[in-house]
Formats: sequence, C-alpha cells, structure tokens
Amino acid sequence: MRYGSDLVVDLLRAMGIEHVALNPGATFRGLHDSLVNYGGNQPEHILTTHEEIAVALAHGYAKAKGRPMAAIVHDIVGLQHASMAIFNAFCDRAPILVLGGGGPMDATKRRPWIDWIHTALVQGNQVRDYVKLDDQPASVNAIPEGLLRAWRVARTEPQGPVYVCLDAALQEQSLDAPIRVPDAARFEPPSPPHAHARALDEAARWLVEARSPIIVTESLGRRPEASATLCRLAERLAAPMIDIAADSAGRPSVPSLHPLDMTGARDEFVREADVVLALDVTSFLAALGQTDRATREVRLLNEGARIIAISLDDYAFRSWAHTFQSLAPVDLPIAADAGLALPSLLELVEDRLKRDTRAQERQQRAQRVGSRHAALRAEWANAVKLERASKPLAPAVLAAEIWDVIKDEDWVVANGTGKGWARRLWDWQPGRSYGGSGGAGLGYGLPAALGVALAHRGSGKVCVNLQSDGDLLYVVSGFYTAAHHRLPLLTVTFNNRTYGNDEEHQDAVAKARGRPVENKVIGIRIDDPPPDFAKIAAGFGIHTEGPIDSADAVGPALRRALRVVKDGRPALVDVLTRL
Repeated sequence: MRYGSDLVVDLLRAMGIEHVALNPGATFRGLHDSLVNYGGNQPEHILTTHEEIAVALAHGYAKAKGRPMAAIVHDIVGLQHASMAIFNAFCDRAPILVLGGGGPMDATKRRPWIDWIHTALVQGNQVRDYVKLDDQPASVNAIPEGLLRAWRVARTEPQGPVYVCLDAALQEQSLDAPIRVPDAARFEPPSPPHAHARALDEAARWLVEARSPIIVTESLGRRPEASATLCRLAERLAAPMIDIAADSAGRPSVPSLHPLDMTGARDEFVREADVVLALDVTSFLAALGQTDRATREVRLLNEGARIIAISLDDYAFRSWAHTFQSLAPVDLPIAADAGLALPSLLELVEDRLKRDTRAQERQQRAQRVGSRHAALRAEWANAVKLERASKPLAPAVLAAEIWDVIKDEDWVVANGTGKGWARRLWDWQPGRSYGGSGGAGLGYGLPAALGVALAHRGSGKVCVNLQSDGDLLYVVSGFYTAAHHRLPLLTVTFNNRTYGNDEEHQDAVAKARGRPVENKVIGIRIDDPPPDFAKIAAGFGIHTEGPIDSADAVGPALRRALRVVKDGRPALVDVLTRL
C-alpha cells in the first residue's frame, strides 16, 4: 500500500466488493490505477459508456446478488449524469456503493479551469435528498471509517444507495506507512426490526375472525424466500393474494400459478374484503383504489375494510420527493420487516385456527377463488389465440412466444413484464423476476439487466430482458458493455415505436377536452424514422435478429438468439408490437 487509492482498493476487497462499474474520469485516476495495478483488476472493472448506465448496472446486480457492488462517477458532471439512476435505486431500496472522485479540495493543487469548474464545496449535496448517506472524508486516515459506515448503512433495512466522495488529492497522496484495514466482518448491518408480539397476535385474531380476508403485497419480493410462508398463510386463511408489483413493475412475491393468486381480479376481491393484510405496501391508493386517467382522481374500492400494515416505510422518509406516497388510514400499523414477521404471524394464525369452527366456510372460499383463478388463466390463453395473426404482434402473443422458448430453461427475468403478459402467461415466480426501476426513470432496463446478467454470469441461468423501446433509446450504448464483457443476456424488445404511456395520457386528455384524438401521436411516436435496434446493437458487436413483425418468425429467431446466450454472449431480438 503506497497511495491513498491503494487503501480504497483494500477496503473494497475487505467488504467483498467484486465488481466496480465506471465510465473513466480524471478525478478518480488514482483509484483507477490502484484497481488495475495494485489490485490486479480485483474488484473487476466493468466499463460503461455513461454514468447512468454504471449505477443502473449496479442496481440490477444488487437485486440479483443480494449485496452491493460499487459504481464510480466522475466529479460533479458524472454525478449529475448518474443522478436519475441513483434516484431509481433509492425508490427501489437497492443497496449501491456509489463512489465519486472530486476536487482537489485544496485549491493550491487544482489545475486551471477544469478542476475549478468540476469541484463542489460538498459534492454530496447534489444527491443528498435521495441517498441514505453521503460522506466526503477529509483525510486518508478518515477513508476507512467513511467507506465502512457507508457500506453498512447501504445494507441496513430499509436498504438504499449511498455516496462517498473521494478527494483526488487524497487518492494520489503518498503514504508514509500502510494504514490498517479494519476487519469488515465487525461492521455488519444490524438485524432488521421485528414486529411487536402483541400487535402480531392482534393481527392474527383479525385475520382468523375475518369473513373475507385478503393479502396485498407490493415489495415483499425483496425477500423472495418469504413467498413460501406467504402462500402457506394464504392457504390457511383461504385468503386471495394480490401482488400490486404486477402494476408497479416491482419485485413479485406471489407465484402466478398459485390458485389463490387474484392479482388479475384485484378490484372484485378488494371490494368484498373486510380485513386487508398489507405486506410492504407503500402505495395504498394504488393497492385499494381506482384512478381516473383523465382527472387524476382516485376512488377507494372499499372504505370499510380494516387494514393491517406491516412494513418499514416509516423508517424510509425523505422530504424532497414524496416517495412515501399518500397518507392512508391504517387500523393496525406494525413497523417491521414483513418478510421476517410472516413466520411468527403464520404460527399465531395456525394456533388460533385450531380453535376456530369455520373450516368449511374457508374451504368453500378457497374453491371459489381457485375457480376464478382458473377462469382468468383460460381467458388470457384464449386472448393469445385470438390475436396470434395480428401484425405487428400483440404483446400477449410475444410474451407467449418467449415463454415457449425459455420455459424449460433455468430462467430469470432481469427487467420488464412484457406489458404484464409475462406474469399472466408464464409460471411467474418470486426470485425469478427482479422488477423495474422503482423510480420510473427511463434508461433503467438494459443496464440493470446487464447487472443481473453479471450477477448470474457462469451460473447457467438464462437472463431475459423484456425491453421497451423508449427506455432503450436512453441507453443504447449499454450494448457496448454487454459485448465487451460478454454478458450473456437475451434482450427482446417490445417495440411499439412510441412512448406508449404518454400516448395513452394524450388520448385521455384529448377525449376529456373534446379535441382531436388523432393528434395524440404528435411529439410521441418514434417512427419517422424508426430506429433500427438490430443494426444499432450489431454495431456494438451484439448478435441481433429483426425487426420482426409476425408470430411465426419470432420463435425461430428467439431460439437462434438463445443458443448465442447459452454460449456466453449477449443477443437482441427486435420485435414490432402494438400498444
């Protein structure tokens, strides 16, 4: 260890950081040298062409791997490029260690012009409102504490991104003697909060006594291991399960083939519920209400049901962006990690059920819900048959074709839901899908999917990216990272050549105002000229297929691309779809 940046490398290795995503920058040239020469490229460099891509890649990796990787961004300009991706990770509660080069803070060591305009008094001010912690160590000796604290805070529930600015002069400072690297094992995060015993017992009583209980989840998928307990609890109560992550592109927690999965019939079961168990639900209006797209008005489907809410949301507040959602009345709030509280709640419910006399009533309810589930699945399968001949493809048809190709593989969905059709048609399981951006910021999909592919590299898993075209246009240069690092990712575009969500909004506004609906496409369609994603990706060294506009051509193209991915390389299949 000869320089301050050598110390940073030793700390990253002590913390178990295996990869560092970056776009090169002069303010961390010292750290770059130490990673390559002192560290022997361990942690491994992951070269990206934009700081937003670097952070989004780390976001996807953290969700797939269950632990942080690092991203390095260049002073204030790189941090501003990365800010949208950092905000996405904050909303999604994904732990990322974002490092920044800055300064030199000592003005006597700055080069003329460039070091002055790229230096901030406190660089973390730029992202302070949407990170859990920002720090800027003022000496080399302060770096270990700064990094270890950030690493622990990022992984403490509720998790999230952190930012540490490393002064360029400190990185390049020569050391008189090596600095001791603390034992990182002694700086682990604390255990997550558990539910109060009396509150859980009250929740169990309400659920067992309920005439029509339902279970609603939103972000429980952060702990996919909790799914089995969730299903057991639903089965014992004969309670329909509704996973609103299906609408928010969050991480799923309810298996789509479970007969009590009523995600596709949310409204009817919310209306008849008398007790709602909400697990990691932040947006209660989204879970329990209907929104008028034209007026933005929200109407609750059921104002009489008693609500039990288990989450850590009250520990995750920031005031700059209202990520905390609307203030909803809750009858029994329980501050706890919902995934960890479930086993205790299940035990209490099962104990009460031993003394309950309404087993037949619950059995009849389970049969009714199971029949409704089967009817929904049949309805969705029939929709695929009816739309198979359409050109461009209906999203349902494309989702069905992808499933037919990957269903016998060990697959994971790195990004996307295929307009919701993958969940409806596939054997959609927690732990096999990592959801969306969290912050609904465009430019997330491809780089986050690359992070998932990096996390699973060498595992034999087939990583699939169900990619929308508008989101892809923000970060097409992410294909370079895919090709350069040979990340085996199968990207399938749902390419409708428009910003579909905005087109639907313009449709609603035009109708509400009595104006020409046909003008809704102006300033929204991406078709004059249409981007040729196959040519773009091929230019970065990716195997490509398309553009394809017929169902018969999709299957063979997907199978050719799958062979490439299983051989360890990325592939893109560009498919034209309807809205």
